[in-house]
Amino acid sequence: MAAKITAGKALRQLPLGSKDASKLLRALSSSASQGRSWVDHPQDTDFPLQNLPFGVYSSSRNSARCATAIGDYAVDLSALANAGLLANLPFDARSVFQKPSLNAFMALDRKAWRATRARLTELLEAGSDSSLKQDEALRKAALRPLQEVTMHLPAEIGDYTDFYSSREHATNVGIMFRGADNALQPNWMHLPVGYHGRASSVVVSGTPIVRPRGQLQADNDDPDKGSVYGPSRLLDIELEMGFFVGGPTPQLGRPITMEEAEDLIFGVVVMNDWSARDIQKWEYVPLGPFGAKNFGTTISPWVVTLDALEPFRCATSAGKQDNPVPLDYLKDPAYGSYDVQLEVDLTNKEGATTTISKSNFRNMYWNMKQQLVHHAVTGCNMRPGDLLGSGTISGQDQGSYGSMLELTWRGRDEIKLTDGSIRKFLQDEDTINLRGFCTSDGNARIGFGDCSGKILPAGAYDGVKAEPESIAKDFSKMTLYTYWRSGASWRVRTALAFHGVQHEQKFTHLLKDGGAQKTEEYKKLNSMAQVPSLVFEDSEGKSHSIAQSVAIIDFLDGLATSAGRPTLIPPADGPAGAVRRAQALQITELINSGIQPLHNLANMVAIKSAKDSSGAEVDGKGFATDRTKTGLEALEKLVSQTAGTFAVGNEVTIADVYIVPQVYSARRFGVDMEAFPTLLRIEKACSELPFFKAAHAENQPDSE
Repeated sequence: MAAKITAGKALRQLPLGSKDASKLLRALSSSASQGRSWVDHPQDTDFPLQNLPFGVYSSSRNSARCATAIGDYAVDLSALANAGLLANLPFDARSVFQKPSLNAFMALDRKAWRATRARLTELLEAGSDSSLKQDEALRKAALRPLQEVTMHLPAEIGDYTDFYSSREHATNVGIMFRGADNALQPNWMHLPVGYHGRASSVVVSGTPIVRPRGQLQADNDDPDKGSVYGPSRLLDIELEMGFFVGGPTPQLGRPITMEEAEDLIFGVVVMNDWSARDIQKWEYVPLGPFGAKNFGTTISPWVVTLDALEPFRCATSAGKQDNPVPLDYLKDPAYGSYDVQLEVDLTNKEGATTTISKSNFRNMYWNMKQQLVHHAVTGCNMRPGDLLGSGTISGQDQGSYGSMLELTWRGRDEIKLTDGSIRKFLQDEDTINLRGFCTSDGNARIGFGDCSGKILPAGAYDGVKAEPESIAKDFSKMTLYTYWRSGASWRVRTALAFHGVQHEQKFTHLLKDGGAQKTEEYKKLNSMAQVPSLVFEDSEGKSHSIAQSVAIIDFLDGLATSAGRPTLIPPADGPAGAVRRAQALQITELINSGIQPLHNLANMVAIKSAKDSSGAEVDGKGFATDRTKTGLEALEKLVSQTAGTFAVGNEVTIADVYIVPQVYSARRFGVDMEAFPTLLRIEKACSELPFFKAAHAENQPDSE
């Protein structure tokens, strides 16, 4: 075991892309093929120890976070980083993995990716580093069953490009539309043909796809008769693989070379580039597909690295490129692909599932490296998180075709499903699931997970508002009486922004003209003459006013709970949840009762003379400063015992909502905050979140 770990560490130091690195990767994969994780999983899992892909998930307890997968579990990388288990990686793992996408990780170099997988292997392998295995609390926090999490796109995709690189597919389509003698266009064998797609409509597996509508040729035999508007009748799939760009990519104007291309490929996903063939027929001349391809592209959520695929390198179906020989910049000395078996399942609304195609990623003429190099040959700058699609992957026999256009040969033939029904193209309520996996003797199975989507009828979302329904939908005239520098108002502003509750603000200056909060009119809303006050009407027109920040936040959380949305006060779901809730409320109450009232404006004015903790005579402000410092000392000790990324673990709670304004106030009173590193770290983590930014005192319209 020790020898294997040493080899893994040595691998991090190897020159990227070197033959020695490839050989060692194969040797390690072969020797580890029988190695098991201490995390129990089926033998045929897509995600064994040898895979360790990367993705992004959220759960009922956690916001979106970077993860890897082992067996049937997602592993929270931010939790591991916050626990110090990734401290020796060659980058700031805590900062990189607390983000809701993999872009920051993708922007690192391949040495960093390899070092991360090597460290994760140590933590998850049976008989290796037991730091995670033996820490029950961390194990429960970091490992989440896949069936309980929601997967997200792994990256914020800046640009998406789709290629047309399977010779078998291109030949089939060419024969259909131009005849066998002119199947391939003259340029096809000389360069990877591609076009720019639409990144905004790339979605993660499980996202429904609405049947697109657009212009259709009115008469299939006579284009001169113009077009009609309607839903696509020839809705199709395209079986593809996609890869994400990563690494420190060259600047605009400098092409990517073949030598460096592989080190700029972060990893691979399965991809379905849905297509509307009838819309495409009418629109594609002369600039290619547009609306026919921009309504949805589905990808599998887990990004599998090239290192995990290394044992499955293979020749392409073409074998070699010698007629013609590619231009020098496209020549790949290690020309080949990967033996990834691909399958397409169609499940109809009755629940019958049929595997309608089986293909393989080896059926590529132009490989990923060549696609990337050609994309950048003009000096086009690539960015981490860019997605490139392989194009439809078809084999030589009909059962391996990667589109229904080919499987039915342009609608001439029928696809028979297991329940006796037939398809030529997709019908409403059909679900398509693409699967990819690698298997070979002596190596662990490497899979990609599902890439699925269900077809909804055209117009399924017509009339649906873009924004989710407000948790406060049953109330109207929601108004917050607030003052920009009031800590209590600040807390409520944060909670309203967190829950996305639209409201009006009425600015209540606490100093001008004796204080607007002291007027008799305002005291009808808040008998303590304080801010904030939240005023609204219910569905029957009855007016309500709630004062005190804890009460307002609890009210908003109650609405969120009813709507199935996240809350700021942790739910007491089980023993662990009850403890977490108590911890968050303990921090909240320490600030709310033990610190903040002592520098309340009314109290400072009322205190003319007092003694501080050293016995010195001070005025009201001096007393507030002294007691604030004393309170923060207690708060720092308390929070340091519960903190992860935030005050209580790795998700925002009411405790963070109270800490941020308190830290701001402490600075205003001249407290040296360098003595409170945990509070400063939490303040910084919160400052990156949009709802904290929106609520910040200095971002308010009434700030001075």
